[in-house]
Amino acid sequence: MDLVMLSRIQFGTTTVFHFFFVPLTIGLALLIAILQTAYYKTGRDEYKKLTKYFGGIFLINFAVGVGTGLVQEFEFGMNWAGYSRFVGDIFGAPLAVEALLAFFIESTFIGVWIFGWDRISKKIHLLSIWLVAISTILSAYWIIVANSFMQHPVGYKMMDGKPEMTSFWTLITNPHAFIQFPHVVFGAITTAAGVMIAVSAFNISRGFEVKIFKKSMLLGLVAGIIALALTLFIGDAQGKYLVQTQPMKMAAAEALWNSEQPAALSVFAIPDSKTHSNKMDFKIPDMLSFMSYSNFTGKVVGINELQAQEVAQYGPGNYIPPVGTAFWCFRAMVYLGTLAILIWLGAIFLFWRRKLETNNKVLAILMWTALIPYICNSTGWILAEVGRQPWIVYGLQKTTDGVSATLKPEYVATSLIGFILIYILLIILALFLTFRYIRLGGVNSNHQINDEKGDDIWC
Repeated sequence: MDLVMLSRIQFGTTTVFHFFFVPLTIGLALLIAILQTAYYKTGRDEYKKLTKYFGGIFLINFAVGVGTGLVQEFEFGMNWAGYSRFVGDIFGAPLAVEALLAFFIESTFIGVWIFGWDRISKKIHLLSIWLVAISTILSAYWIIVANSFMQHPVGYKMMDGKPEMTSFWTLITNPHAFIQFPHVVFGAITTAAGVMIAVSAFNISRGFEVKIFKKSMLLGLVAGIIALALTLFIGDAQGKYLVQTQPMKMAAAEALWNSEQPAALSVFAIPDSKTHSNKMDFKIPDMLSFMSYSNFTGKVVGINELQAQEVAQYGPGNYIPPVGTAFWCFRAMVYLGTLAILIWLGAIFLFWRRKLETNNKVLAILMWTALIPYICNSTGWILAEVGRQPWIVYGLQKTTDGVSATLKPEYVATSLIGFILIYILLIILALFLTFRYIRLGGVNSNHQINDEKGDDIWC
């Protein structure tokens, strides 16, 4: 493989690994804050136990998430020096704010929360976990602001062949960030809810503190259904926005080779990039027009017409992203997200009928649904980034121009193999610690999360 492809694979691999942990910590911090608020309001010990129990899962994944994220900072300078030189004046600002403000608050008050049990007032201790939850969400926003400039550049002017910031306010109020941010946050809450549901189902199926874990099960189901419904709703709005700002990405996600009016939606297809056609194409008439414009008569521009437009605007070249990847990543999100919400609605019905805790088959299914948000998060990120190709900064810089030209492919290949091995070990370690914690740290009589002295299981 050439240098560009190896560098893309390396950054994509490290980012996907990193993104296994980020959504969980963002969403779980909020759910833990809700549990601790219930403890503060009611004084009931089961809420305190659940807070500390899921707090241990949060801390394990937070630690691994920080470690996996550090690599990306170095990749910007080592693998993507051309990109860093080109857009560093803009890209660096939101990253600096995220590190110096949001992450600083998050890290500080995590320490206060860990060591503050029964040492500071309940009100201040509750405030600390809410500050952690808020700062994790703020961290996500600043990262999305940086990424949104790559998707939809705003607030800049070209000086000496590279963009320079003209308005920080315009940068942080990028419409792309506004539409992407809630999608990411609700997706993170969905991930955390899925894990909380799975962990609760595991303990209920073993008969461990069923009464207590039914409370976390209910919280997970309610939060998961609401968050996932909002994720799908905002995803629909995001698709309509991208039809206007990145039509090639959406045309690739729909494998729409030729313009149609009205346009049919492909439910299942096998895109063929060589022939610019689809095999085994099953369609719903007029539905793509409705999804794009909220009416059944709108024209949706196809890949071939968009390719001709971009050649006329930017010069000769191939401006078509990998269509098969975009097509199936989009459908993985939609199909699996719909499946998860149906399963969780069924589970909450059984919960209401007081039959969930005795149905081991449903509990086993609920454990496996925890994987669905992770798949959706990864495929969503791949669609966002791969669907933008061949641009690293849309309309301003191509990916081939962003890579570090002085690197040798064999160096990147060697480091890629090394990163994959290290990250696999980190994921094995994280899974081992998390599963061991879940099995041995259950809120049951033999393995109390804390005793009356306030000792923590993670100490």
